[in-house]
Amino acid sequence: MNGLIIGGVTPLSTLDFPDALAAVVYCQGCPWGCPYCHNEPLREITDQAERDGASVLTWLKGRRGLLDAVVFSGGEPTLQDGLGPMLDAVRALGFKVGLHTTGMYPDALAAILPLCDWVGLDVKAPRAAYDRITGVARSGEAAFASLTLLLQSGVPCETRTTWHPGLLTEAELAELAGELAAADAGRWVIQGFRPDGCTDTTLSAAGPTVFPPDLIARLQTAAPRLTITARV
Repeated sequence: MNGLIIGGVTPLSTLDFPDALAAVVYCQGCPWGCPYCHNEPLREITDQAERDGASVLTWLKGRRGLLDAVVFSGGEPTLQDGLGPMLDAVRALGFKVGLHTTGMYPDALAAILPLCDWVGLDVKAPRAAYDRITGVARSGEAAFASLTLLLQSGVPCETRTTWHPGLLTEAELAELAGELAAADAGRWVIQGFRPDGCTDTTLSAAGPTVFPPDLIARLQTAAPRLTITARV
C-alpha cells in the first residue's frame, strides 16, 4: 500500500472524529492558497514522505482494540488516487474511517463517500468570497457541489469554517450561514484562527481570533435551521 503520500500521523486524537479515539493521517498536497493555513508543509507533494501507506497499516494492526477510527486529513486527501485503496484497507482492519476535506474535487469525493463513516467538510466562505480566500477561480462551485453530494449521501458530517475577521467580515459569515441553512447542512462549527503553523505574518501578528460575545447567537438567530457552535 504505497499509493498514498503521507506527511505525518497523529497517533491519538479525541477531537477529529466525534465520540471516538482516532489516529489522524495527514496526506500531502493542496493546490489552494488559503492564507490562514496551518499545515503549510503539506501543500506540496514531495519525496520527503514521513510514512508510507504500508508502514501505517502495519502500525494500525497493533492499534486494534485501542483506537476506534482513522481520520484522513491534509493537505487535501482526495487529491491522491491512493486514498480509496487506503480507506478500504483501513476498514478491513476494523476501524471506522473519517475524512477531513475541502471538497475541491467533487468527483473524487463521490467515489470514496461509501467508504466513510464521518466527514468534516471545510467550507471556506460564502460563494461570492470563495475565490478571494483560496486564490483559485471557481473554487466555491466545487466546494458547494461537494456539500450537496455529502448531504445527499447520508454520511454523518459537519461543516466547519475557519474565521479570521481580516479575511471574512461578520456580514459574510452571516451570508454563509444563510447558504448553509438553505442547503440544510445541519451542523456548522466556526473555528477561530490560530497562528500556530501559519506562515502569513500579517495574519499571525494579529494573534488568535477573538469571537464577539454575541456572534454565535446572532448567527443562530439568522439561521435557526443550523446548529452553530464555536471552536476556539
